Amino acid sequence: MSTDPAPFELDGAWELDAQVSVRPERFGALLYHFGTRRLSFLKNPTLLAVVRALPAHATARAACAEAGVAPAELSRYRGALATLAASRMIRPRSV
Repeated sequence: MSTDPAPFELDGAWELDAQVSVRPERFGALLYHFGTRRLSFLKNPTLLAVVRALPAHATARAACAEAGVAPAELSRYRGALATLAASRMIRPRSV
């Protein structure tokens, strides 16, 4: 059985779950989900910028571009976002 997160749709609209709190840190940020009581570490400031940009953009791809993610790095950020979606830190947003 694979533990890889489900494929993440970069061309979908996403947002931070309403039950998630973001605490900025020197290394990036801590995300805490009050519903699941899970904690996630964002050790990359660019990933934090992507997560913060999600609600302002029609797609996760556009949020990545806004945060300065190069096209060659998209697959890495797609994987990180897939992990955040699987842990319910981010969720699909209705447009």
